[in-house]
Amino acid sequence: MNVPARKAPPAAPPATLEDLYAIPEEKRRHELIEGVIHEKGAATGEHGRAQRRLSGYVEPFDRRPGGRFPGGWWFATEVDIFFDPKSTFVPDVAGWRRERVPEQPLGTPIRVRPDWVCEILSTNRRNDLVKKKRVYHRHEVPHCWIVDPVEESLSVYRWEPAGYLEILVAERGERVRAEPFDAIPLQVGILFGDDEEDEEPAAGEP
Repeated sequence: MNVPARKAPPAAPPATLEDLYAIPEEKRRHELIEGVIHEKGAATGEHGRAQRRLSGYVEPFDRRPGGRFPGGWWFATEVDIFFDPKSTFVPDVAGWRRERVPEQPLGTPIRVRPDWVCEILSTNRRNDLVKKKRVYHRHEVPHCWIVDPVEESLSVYRWEPAGYLEILVAERGERVRAEPFDAIPLQVGILFGDDEEDEEPAAGEP
């Protein structure tokens, strides 16, 4: 006797921005990633320190260009950014070039694609390294940085049509010029707790 095959239950419909925002604001540490709501990884002390130090490093760019500092950017930390109906992310730090976006992006969520994002890895590493990075590429975010507090490393990616091109990998103890902020050298160790004067310049750097 043939037993008919049991049909698989229908797939759940993709979650939406409305589903994400149905979570009470005081409990919403979540992102909508390719139609699935994910809780953001638990923020460690190392994560918070790297985010704070990185924000300090890009501060000279967070102003109008033409003065004593490079300028030319807007920045925001941990704000909701809408990419498409299935993806609203909260990058650890994001930046917009003022020449492309004359007014600082505002609103919840922000609906202007950033020119640079930085993800600081925590417990949800796979989301940052695979899923979110894939969406960033699909929406042509020109620059993507990955900071890894465990490996104490910085990876810098540039958008190319076929995928993100890794143009720089650096670790604690190195001093680099990392686009798009290569006007000011970055001592990678400051992201992981070093004081700026504790590191020696790399060969060829002033």
